[in-house]
Formats: sequence, C-alpha cells, structure tokens
Amino acid sequence: MARRRLLLLLKPFDVLPSRQFDDSSHFRNPKLLQVLKYLDSRCLVHKEAINFCQNILRKKFVDWEAVYRFNLCRPIRDVDLVVTIGGDGTLLQASHFMDDSIPVLGVNSDPTQAEEVEDYNEEFDATRSTGYLCAATVKNFEQIIDDILENHARPSEVSRMSVTLNSKQLPTYALNDILICHPCPATVSRFSFSKMKEDQSSSSMVHCRSSGLRVSTAAGSTAAMLSTGGFAMPILSQDLQYIVREPISPGAYNSLMNGTVKPEELMEIAWYCKEGQIYIDGSHLIHSVQHGDIIELSSKAPKLKVFLPSHLIS
Repeated sequence: MARRRLLLLLKPFDVLPSRQFDDSSHFRNPKLLQVLKYLDSRCLVHKEAINFCQNILRKKFVDWEAVYRFNLCRPIRDVDLVVTIGGDGTLLQASHFMDDSIPVLGVNSDPTQAEEVEDYNEEFDATRSTGYLCAATVKNFEQIIDDILENHARPSEVSRMSVTLNSKQLPTYALNDILICHPCPATVSRFSFSKMKEDQSSSSMVHCRSSGLRVSTAAGSTAAMLSTGGFAMPILSQDLQYIVREPISPGAYNSLMNGTVKPEELMEIAWYCKEGQIYIDGSHLIHSVQHGDIIELSSKAPKLKVFLPSHLIS
C-alpha cells in the first residue's frame, strides 16, 4: 500500500505574549493584563495543538508537509488529504486553492470553552474558535485520521459559489459568502438584481439603495448571514441565500430584500456606484467593481470535499 501524502495548513501565531508588557507602564492595569495573558494562553494552546497533531502523524504511514497559510500561493496538488489546523478561517483559506478532487479535514486548535466564557463574562469576551466546519480537535484527531486512512470515513460534498464579473469567471470560489458593497461602509451602495433560470426567464429587477448585498452558501448561512437576519440552511443544501443589508426605503420591494437562489438559477447584479468591492469569504480576497459592472452568482462551482462534524450531517 502506498504511503498517503498530506498537506498540513497551519494558522500562524499572531498574538504577542503578554509577558512582554508586564513591566510597561502602559500595561499595569490588572484587567488589561488579564486579557493579554488570556490571549497569550490561546497562542500556546494553538501551538500545542500543532505539535500534538504532528506527533500523531509521525506515527502513521504517511508523508506530510506543514505550510503556514500565509505562504500558500498556488493550487494544492499531488496530495491525498489536506489537514488544516486553526479554525474555520484556515479551512476557508485552504478551500481557495482546492478543486473537488482532494478532501480536507479541519482541526479546531483552540475550541471555545463554555465554562471559561461564563467565568470571564463580566471582564471580556472569552470566546475562542467556533470551528463550525472542523470535524476534529486534539481530543479526537487520532481516531478521525485513522478512520480516514483506513477508508472508514467519507467526506461530504459542500457547495461553493461561483462568481462572474462582466462574463469573466473569478478564479476563487466562495465557500462561505460574498459581500458586495462600497469600499466606505458609510456610503450608500446602489445596485439592482434579478434571478434568472437556465431557460433565460428572469424575475423582476429589484432596485436597491443599501449598505450592500450579502450572498451565502449553506456552509456560510450560520456565519455573517445569520447575524444579519438570515436563516440557517442544511449544510448540504445547494441553494444560495441573499440579504440586502440595511435597505433604504425598500417600499414595494420589501419582501424581496432576502431570499434564496436555487441550483438551477443564477443571480445577476448590476452595480451603479462609481466604485465597489466584492469580498469573498471575508476580507482577504477582494475584487474591485465600478459603475455598470455585471456580477453573476450561482452554485455551479466545484464542490469541496470536507470531513464534517457528525452533528452537521446526522
């Protein structure tokens, strides 16, 4: 049997240790030091999770390479599995470099501890990583990786969103969502949209003045979409969901400010501001748009193979 080839994609250590501030006059506030030490402990937990997973893999019949996610700059090829160690953001980063041929397993390196959130509730937000799409933590990583290597586990196929700008396909598919808005959050975004079926019949054009338009996949429906008034969708749904953010005087269009785009449909958006941005899966992937540009969105994108938490698919 051939050795499996794995790529480990790692979240970087981006928190400064609190001990650097212990002797600084700017950081003698006890509560502030408490927060800094808490952040320091999170960095340590993440580092220990990386070491733990690597030590497990050293005992397995696999070859693997570890790469920090900021160094990932080309499509992922020639591996049998991608393992991301961090949170949903690291898995999202990996998805932007993956087609539908390689599965990915997310390891939540720093899961939120309910008792910790309760203890620190009056001091600061002690929420750690959500890891919604991550099936593993250090507690079950070895069992899950064994199941995968022994072909006892199968990945799910999660829908992604295709984005076309002026008939040109953008190179990155959205796993969570996209946001189309003016670069300045205080500036009104002006745009129109309609839904079109494969037979080219379309719905009525909806004209909007708002703070932008958000469109999500099923995987992204429990993230920013849910917090802005959307609804959670089954993880394997192929529908897209949209919501017009903070519409100004929607009038007769009020009932059309949020809805779904079916797999056989696409959503066409005409942009009517001098400038604008398309944000894909957060703020790291940005494409500029200008007055008169046409954006098309659909779920006709290669699906991503993901080993999902059991509660999402049961």
